[in-house]
Amino acid sequence: MGTRHNWQLNRDMAYPYEAPPPQRQVAYVFDTNKCIACQTCTVACKTCWTSGKGQEHIFWNNVETKPWGGYPMGWDLNILKQSDPAKWDRGTLTSLTIFETDKGAPPRGYSPTPQDYASPNLGEDEVIGLADLGQYFGDTHPMWMFYLARICNHCDHPACVAACPRKAVYKRDEDGIVLIDQQRCRGYQECVKACPYKKVFYNVISRASEKCIGCFPRVEQGEVALCVAGCIGKIRLHGFRTSQGEPREDNPLDYIIRIRKLALPLYPQHGTGPNVFYIPPLHVPDGFLEQLFGPGVAEAKVTYRDIPNDPKLLGAMMLFGASERIIDRFDVEGDVAIGWDTEGREVARVPFTEPTYVRTHYDEKHAVYRHNTP
Repeated sequence: MGTRHNWQLNRDMAYPYEAPPPQRQVAYVFDTNKCIACQTCTVACKTCWTSGKGQEHIFWNNVETKPWGGYPMGWDLNILKQSDPAKWDRGTLTSLTIFETDKGAPPRGYSPTPQDYASPNLGEDEVIGLADLGQYFGDTHPMWMFYLARICNHCDHPACVAACPRKAVYKRDEDGIVLIDQQRCRGYQECVKACPYKKVFYNVISRASEKCIGCFPRVEQGEVALCVAGCIGKIRLHGFRTSQGEPREDNPLDYIIRIRKLALPLYPQHGTGPNVFYIPPLHVPDGFLEQLFGPGVAEAKVTYRDIPNDPKLLGAMMLFGASERIIDRFDVEGDVAIGWDTEGREVARVPFTEPTYVRTHYDEKHAVYRHNTP
């Protein structure tokens, strides 16, 4: 059992897989404040990648309602029950990760039952409690819920890679995407058991494990994943963060995640180093969010509320959904955010304020009147 540094935990931790960081790391930022659970991302992923036999229950992308929802059912609660409560000391995790168990033991985990996959939308739109008769909403809602979009995290320290006895699961050096070699896989399902996010699935027809492939055929062409391209709410930013060296000020993901610390990882206490980062919802109590996203929730909320007064951060946020090309570099010129792809081509130019055009009632050029009725 070796050790690796986990920057999300601010310490070294035990990890059984020897490999240097990839040349660059695929990463995502999801803004939970803008998600409306329209499931467009889910449909885009499902229809493209998991519409075959044995894949009926497989959702590489899903959107669940917290606090009651989850797919597979209870995926987060079951692993939390096996672990001690997360303990943080000024940003450093002092409790144990899923890898820091008995010497030589596989990562701590559990195997869902077939029934756990029966209800993809269990708990959808259910709030934290019931409103009393005559109760009304004031400035702060006493009842809350929020939508949590989830895909494979393509972790820095993947539990699926560490657990596979066949070494069929691997992490690509060129972009950090985690894949399963279908020829090597024998369906032992140790990866399903080990993944704390339950984003590895078993196909009973092919008898092999499957997982989100990060839309690598699109990524290799410089395009964002389908779930990102299809998001009508523009809650997602997809690209690469710096994995070797210091984070770059001109990289939108580095800037949002590492420099401004606005987006946080999901359950960082597990130790896998997930690369899907979430901007926490403003209306949800900090105590609940800190269990999900670790320390930094309160600071992230303050930063998010101040975005209108922060031109550079506002510019990075304006690039969400602005292009189907992966944005590698960005800048702000005046009140316009500009993004360039990995080849240095400008692919996005977004004004902070959309221009307004007022057309006169009578069009002299065409000698017609404009009406706002059919």
